[in-house]
Amino acid sequence: MAEQKSKGRRRVPLLINVLIFQVVLCASLHGCFAAIVPGVRSTVHPRAVNSLGKRSSVHLPVSGNVYPLGYYSVAVSIGNPPKPFQLDIDTGSDLTWVQCDAPCSGCTMPRDRLYKPARNNYVLCKDPICAALQSPNPPQCRNPNEKCGFQVEYSDHGSVLGVVVSDSFPLRLVNGSVSHPHLAFGCGYRLQNRGPHPPPATAGVLGLGRSKASIPSQLSSMGVTRNVFGHCFSGKGGFLFLGADFVPKSGVTWTPMLQSSSDKHYSSGPAELLFGGRPTGIKNLNVIFDTGATYTYLTSGVYKNVLDLIRKNLNGKQLQDVNDKALPICWKGSRPFKSVRDVRNYFNTLALSFTGSSNIQLQLPPETYLIVTEQGNVCLGILSGTEAGLGTSNVIGDISLQGKLMIYDNEDQRIGWASADCSRKFG
Repeated sequence: MAEQKSKGRRRVPLLINVLIFQVVLCASLHGCFAAIVPGVRSTVHPRAVNSLGKRSSVHLPVSGNVYPLGYYSVAVSIGNPPKPFQLDIDTGSDLTWVQCDAPCSGCTMPRDRLYKPARNNYVLCKDPICAALQSPNPPQCRNPNEKCGFQVEYSDHGSVLGVVVSDSFPLRLVNGSVSHPHLAFGCGYRLQNRGPHPPPATAGVLGLGRSKASIPSQLSSMGVTRNVFGHCFSGKGGFLFLGADFVPKSGVTWTPMLQSSSDKHYSSGPAELLFGGRPTGIKNLNVIFDTGATYTYLTSGVYKNVLDLIRKNLNGKQLQDVNDKALPICWKGSRPFKSVRDVRNYFNTLALSFTGSSNIQLQLPPETYLIVTEQGNVCLGILSGTEAGLGTSNVIGDISLQGKLMIYDNEDQRIGWASADCSRKFG
């Protein structure tokens, strides 16, 4: 789900509530790592492998970074003539929404960069896509001919209110054709930001969640792409694909998605946490993969245990605690650090070993849980999810997704990952 986009931090991820005319509905929470055998680097170079079938795929360049920007985004064109919108990539949100001139209160984009709906763009309550936003609850509209409304609430008390609309999304497919599917999305015309951080610099959110209202599901139902997508993030952007053409034939480790009527997130488990390749005694963890979270969040008890392990491992090493506005836990060295590479030997690799599968591990080397700040300090990009209001959820955010080709296969209900050079030109 979306977080606060500020320097080094974003809005803490929390369950997004969607309201259809006063009815509160749960949408998905936003947020992986690469299965790498220690000492062995196997890099996958994805490319289009099947662009001749009926369904094709879409490739989109990604902008952003974990620090200092705090999010990853893609440019998506909407309307006729098409107008570009920079959207936050969010695997934890079902509904895509953009700032909308209807008119707008609280929008951060200039008026000429807002989406302007036409009279025939509005989605009515009787439309199946409106019911999909309310799933698994029954439709709550009092009048089927009313406009389908929505409200998204964030954990920092910010919110977005609007109506659901439908418009053309021109997409260049890898088979060389251009498709113009009409997709449903939110037209947000009342934005409130009550948190301590400034609002995001993007025009809205690209919802990639598991419901029928998400962009991958809509494209799949129209026969444009298969209900599969993937992303690859680096410190300098990366790429996103919709469809199955770029899924490598080999080199990908797969784990099943958890199936629960109450949990619609991209989650897997149970898993055991390892530190430096050794068991920690922390078991039975279910994790949510959420690109809407800048950092990784663990429940209070797990977070404290991980922090104790890291501090104990740093005993006798030339790092000292220091206050840094970027994150709560930071250290300084004898001289400012330039990158995580300067300190990676001070820290151990974390890993999640999925106990329901044979020998499946998701590795978290230091580069995927540390940042180096503008002050040259090294900070821990793992936070307490309990303090952030996430309850019992363990959320794997952008910081831990870097350097990995992540694949979300909604058709076979599985999540895959592989080490990849995400800064490499795609194709």
